Amino acid sequence: MINKSILASLGPVLLLGGCMGTQNRGLESVHQPVVSRSDYALDLGVANGALAPGELQRLAGWMTAMRLGYGDQVAIDDPAADGFRARGDVAAVIARYGLLLSDAAPVTPAPLTPGSIRVVVSRMRATVPHCPDWSRDASNEFEANTSSDYGCATNTNLAAMIANPADLVRGAPGSETTDTMVSYKAIDTYRKKAPTGAGGLTAASTGGK
Repeated sequence: MINKSILASLGPVLLLGGCMGTQNRGLESVHQPVVSRSDYALDLGVANGALAPGELQRLAGWMTAMRLGYGDQVAIDDPAADGFRARGDVAAVIARYGLLLSDAAPVTPAPLTPGSIRVVVSRMRATVPHCPDWSRDASNEFEANTSSDYGCATNTNLAAMIANPADLVRGAPGSETTDTMVSYKAIDTYRKKAPTGAGGLTAASTGGK
């Protein structure tokens, strides 16, 4: 026979267990996309300021293996300016992927060997940690929280679909120029449209005898 005092002591514990888990206290989910950045580097030899023989092919193969694409940033780390002509060679390779060289290269931990340059590809990735999340028991919700998994589906899809994850951090800049004719077309069409009641009202037939 179970002691009633033991059951009484377990009651608050069971209630507390039902309230544990991720708390979503509003309509703004705690599960938000997190953007991380990874840097990939390739050191290339230079000769007379240009890429050494065979290095251009090695760079092209590396870019293909990296599956370079929109959102990637490519920069050259050349503090000694050994590859003053190699910059154009690298720019020509990444131009095949529709990219331009970035002005500043990220800091890399390994020192650069004299007589070489370092090509750095920076790639961002957006994920939503801890999703899916079913850590909270919704059947014992006494604090008016939304589901612990609330926001996981929407924000995970957003993180997967966004072309440039950096836009989640700083947004996407708008157009630097404004074409007034674009907005005027809609206004002009509205003004030239004949009013719906311009033709008068059509008498409806009763149809009865």
